[in-house]
Amino acid sequence: MEKVKESIVTKNKDDLDNHDDACWWSIHKGVKSIFLSISLFALLVRVAVSLHPYSGAGNPPKYGDYEAQRHWMEITINLPAKDWYQNSTTNDLYYWGLDYPPLTAYQSYIHGLFLKLFDSESVSLFTSRGYESYFGKLLMRWTVLSSDVLIFFPAVLYFVLAYSSNNSSFRKSDLAWQIAILLINPCLILIDHGHFQYNCISLGLTVGAIAAICTDKDLVGSFLFTLALNHKQMSAYFAPAFFSHLLGKCMRRRNPIVEVLKLGLVVLGTFAIIWLPYLHSVDAVLQVLSRLAPFERGLYEDYVANFWCATSVLIKWKRFFSVKLLKFLSFTATLSTCLPSMIQQIRFPSKQGFLHGLLCSSFSFYLFSFQVHEKSVLLPLLPASMLALDEPSLFIHFLHYALLSMFPLIVRDKLVQAYLAIYALTFLIINASNKGQRKGRAFQSARILFGFFLFCSLVLHIVYLVVRPPERYPFLFEAVIMLLCFSQFTFLAVFSNIKQWTLSKDVQPMDKQKLN
Repeated sequence: MEKVKESIVTKNKDDLDNHDDACWWSIHKGVKSIFLSISLFALLVRVAVSLHPYSGAGNPPKYGDYEAQRHWMEITINLPAKDWYQNSTTNDLYYWGLDYPPLTAYQSYIHGLFLKLFDSESVSLFTSRGYESYFGKLLMRWTVLSSDVLIFFPAVLYFVLAYSSNNSSFRKSDLAWQIAILLINPCLILIDHGHFQYNCISLGLTVGAIAAICTDKDLVGSFLFTLALNHKQMSAYFAPAFFSHLLGKCMRRRNPIVEVLKLGLVVLGTFAIIWLPYLHSVDAVLQVLSRLAPFERGLYEDYVANFWCATSVLIKWKRFFSVKLLKFLSFTATLSTCLPSMIQQIRFPSKQGFLHGLLCSSFSFYLFSFQVHEKSVLLPLLPASMLALDEPSLFIHFLHYALLSMFPLIVRDKLVQAYLAIYALTFLIINASNKGQRKGRAFQSARILFGFFLFCSLVLHIVYLVVRPPERYPFLFEAVIMLLCFSQFTFLAVFSNIKQWTLSKDVQPMDKQKLN
């Protein structure tokens, strides 16, 4: 009897030792219960941010991204699909013309029907331009919230369950932390629910595709990623990683050609269905494609923290080089920096390597591709968030500078209060777990240097808000923020590539055999 009591006490003590973070109470309730609890909190955070201003609020004549999204709803519900991308007297493409693939147009159509049902004036042709009302804002915010809940949230749950299914080392508290990191992504929340966009749809489809591929549902993954590509063309940031990983898997199967053909049919079939209204002529397809590649805007806009903008301090790319040459240089640089990561996955395909490949590929596009925006940092941040359990230091370091890189945009949108609040909340969540306190070996050796850079970033926030730049250099602080973030993104891109190649020696023997 005494031995039984002793074993019970010992067991209870061990259980208490395992409950070492704020999630201990929900560990035994299952991942889905944890997900539901965090989802409700994440939804509350989104609602709180949505109460703040949006891009272009009260700023005529073209307002901002909010007006662009509303105008697309106006166009799609009032004109036939064949006219959505055509310049005409009823569709002035110079006033926020559609410049995303057809799936975004279909999404705008569905949301436009919702607005028309409750506030028809907000989407009436011509007369609704610059429409601003409290009720209209409420309806528009609901379209983003519903998109987030219906697409991004389920995709996150799918990924967490898929990624953790073959890894017994992850505790439920670890998975709770991973879910919180993905759902309470400060950059995504600020851009979609503050600035006003629908990145949650394309990113949600991408997360779903990644989860499907992690569970060897490659055809489903290909279908979902094709949908993501047809919602926002920036999803192409991930295309090299998807291509190389799936090709590597196909090459290890008994009939690689058949496997490649199956994937190709899924991709082409999905494209054909989505583009059906424009397949009646080559000119119609080319017209849509011309809207998706805005080369006339130049190599870059604003002070985005990529190679072209950072080096323009010394080399005036847009002044001395033609657009044709810049397109070639951009394409070559992007492809060249993607190539090592692609080769690694073709030779050694693995789930972990796939996630690193997504990070490397998206970094290559962010740093070197044509027409990158500050908001594009959401794309490399997504795989970094998905790797947060395995590479917490990389994720935390990246998140600091991703937020800083967006700060000038946030100030323009009058979202500073929301930015500071969600910044503080996010890092409370990060440090609530021992994962957030662990330092990777590569980062440990450079802790002093990184601490200095972090201090500089905090100072830059204050300086940007309270100090006026000299009249001769009105964008001095934006340039300093851009250069600091570029230096950190470059380091992280190199580190990610090196890390991915070190995974090659860890590929399990079963992964090197032909798959059935």
